[in-house]
Amino acid sequence: MIVHWLTTLDTRLAQADDEELAESVVSIAYVAAAEIAIPEEELKGATRRAMLLLATGGDPLRGLDLDGRAVVALAEELESADRLDALERGLAELAEQARSLQHVRAAVVALQDTLDVAWRAYAAALLAERLEADQLGLNVP
Repeated sequence: MIVHWLTTLDTRLAQADDEELAESVVSIAYVAAAEIAIPEEELKGATRRAMLLLATGGDPLRGLDLDGRAVVALAEELESADRLDALERGLAELAEQARSLQHVRAAVVALQDTLDVAWRAYAAALLAERLEADQLGLNVP
């Protein structure tokens, strides 16, 4: 399944505008971080605080900015050396799986070179997941 997803993503990235590129970077970081385990209570509290920051900035349903206060605060709160190491390993694994996919590999290598951006992209994915769950009325961390 991951190979199919990477191939589809490579095709999308070849024709991506800035918004699609940003969404793809967030998706790549989220997939690369699959091995990161964050305790439910820690994630719940951190995303709740980030959502409050997002809401104080205006419309909480607008697009997420990797340099925005909510994403940066969530990334800082959840960051640890072990989690960053897991993200690095995940990115390395994705780079290997995407070795023949020019656009995905370039995006993954760029994230490897800027681990802070990769971590904020992962935080943005977590926040987006929480926002979507809230919109759907689901009870998730």
